[in-house]
Amino acid sequence: CISAGNTGALMAMARFVLKMLPGVDRPAIVQELPSMRGSTVMLDLGANSECRPEHLVQFAVMGSVLAEASGIKSPTVALLNIGSEEVKGNDLVRQAAEELRQSSINYYGYVEGNDIYEGTVDVVVCDGFVGNVALKTSEGIARMISQVMREEFTQGLGSKVAALAATPVLNRIRARIDHRRYNGASLLGLRGTVIKSHGSADQLAFGYALQAGLLESSRHVPEQIGEQVLALLQEHDE
Repeated sequence: CISAGNTGALMAMARFVLKMLPGVDRPAIVQELPSMRGSTVMLDLGANSECRPEHLVQFAVMGSVLAEASGIKSPTVALLNIGSEEVKGNDLVRQAAEELRQSSINYYGYVEGNDIYEGTVDVVVCDGFVGNVALKTSEGIARMISQVMREEFTQGLGSKVAALAATPVLNRIRARIDHRRYNGASLLGLRGTVIKSHGSADQLAFGYALQAGLLESSRHVPEQIGEQVLALLQEHDE
């Protein structure tokens, strides 16, 4: 299912119709974000404002499977924190970190907000409250930079001439960070593929959402998540 409708309604219907995968407590909203090294998979971006440590561990499995489906071998997974030191963070993050250290996931450790776009790791995990704030802050900064550049390049004749000369470079920059290329947030943890497109997506953006759905379906991402979550539960029991 690929929809540009209301996120809450889509989430509720998806859970009712598809149900959750065995071993997965909650679905997570995940999306690829542009980084200096390509892209970074980040979750949860707003589905779960309050989480328990085991939820973050499940999110780590989901993000790792999605990154592998995108062609990354043994993706590195990190927890978003206020510092990289092991003593930093609240109880939720520290307890989740302890569980991830004992798992088969390629756990990197803690990363900070700047690491998301530096591409320090392949997958960044956090609760939905933190993830949504980070995402919306990033979107606001991107719009501000775009607006400032537009204003400065139109200030006087000299700036307009410079803008004309810099057009090829500006077009390449715009293409690299074009938010439409990253349209299509996955609702992972369900017994099927569900993609949430932005409500204002144009034809190009919705095309990328379709590609995301095709990738997850063809690579059997839901099935792989189910298998790896059950394997993780067995490791925990042992």
